[in-house]
Amino acid sequence: MKRDEMPGSGRPPAGLDFPALFGRGIDVAKESLARFPGSKFAPGKLSAARLGDGGADAAKRDSSGPSKMTPSKMTPAKFAASFGFGPLPVGEGAVLNGPQKLVSDLRAYSGIRHREAVRYDEPVVLGRLGNMEVRLARTARDVRKAQRLRYKVFYEEKSAIPDAAARLARRDVDAFDTICDHILVLDYDAGKMVLGRRKPKVVGTYRLLRQDVARKHGGFYTQGEFDVNRIVDAHPGLKFLELGRSCVLKPYRNKRTVELLWHGVWTYVLRNNIDVMFGCASLDGTDPTALALPLSFLHHHARAPQEWSARALPARYTDMNLLPKEQVDLKSAMHSLPPLVKGYLRLGGYVGDGAVVDHQFGTTDVLIVLPRAAISPRYVEHFGPSANRHAI
Repeated sequence: MKRDEMPGSGRPPAGLDFPALFGRGIDVAKESLARFPGSKFAPGKLSAARLGDGGADAAKRDSSGPSKMTPSKMTPAKFAASFGFGPLPVGEGAVLNGPQKLVSDLRAYSGIRHREAVRYDEPVVLGRLGNMEVRLARTARDVRKAQRLRYKVFYEEKSAIPDAAARLARRDVDAFDTICDHILVLDYDAGKMVLGRRKPKVVGTYRLLRQDVARKHGGFYTQGEFDVNRIVDAHPGLKFLELGRSCVLKPYRNKRTVELLWHGVWTYVLRNNIDVMFGCASLDGTDPTALALPLSFLHHHARAPQEWSARALPARYTDMNLLPKEQVDLKSAMHSLPPLVKGYLRLGGYVGDGAVVDHQFGTTDVLIVLPRAAISPRYVEHFGPSANRHAI
């Protein structure tokens, strides 16, 4: 379809959105059938054979999925494990396993999201700049495109280590994809021609998780590294938003693309009345001593005040205070920081207590906390108090 025919007027697109409808169907069917005692879909009684029939057929229909599967002879846990998925944390110490976890993993692998994450009460398009557009993912195909971009950046360009499922699908997938909103930056001049029409190319993405959705589905991704419950519980009247999985294709890592991506986030924040943004930001490398300069700079010059301070989990805590304050050269330290971290600091963000080494992604993560009230007024003015700088 032509660019001016893309959805984004605030009304659902004409016709049925089958991927989203199918995602809602899974939830409705599972919840309804689970009410019957002894049902195959009741907790702990989900039929591996039935899952095998549907799962295998779905996988065979998906050209990006595995070509040979025999899950009808497997338990749900073994079937999920064959894809490389692990348990999903739920609250303090609990995990989501069995049928619920399997459904969540298969939904994430397909790109289908939970019905609560697919909202039709807001416009899809968040902003435009020339041939570029920033918008929300709406369909399962949109989510899979974001996952492919993340794989290309994290696993092919950088040093992340893919598991079997990611390597097979060539997509970065986890269970949180099913409950998050996904922001996409599209280039309409660089896409492929399909049936005489140019399909836009996805060049940037950001993953957003609202507090109300996280509360119903096991919490935030960041809780696996930092005790963010402390700051969330300390501000019961505020609405939190987790930001993560940010990436942009290398040729597009310029001011124009990053500005459009941030414009999309700002528009989303305003639409949803978000008060606080937070998430993990990564420094390349897993040796803290090699990152002593940037980590020490963040410790001495960007640490959050007590009311916004959250500490890395004890089992994963890495001290950031590696150099005395007087030995930290400010200019060199700022130059060593990743652009995303520098961007957060310029906006007015704080850094949590301690870092976490993530060996799978080959990074050392720090917690960023950005209260909306702390954002520098000049940046609010830059994007517009009502996100009108790159308005639709």
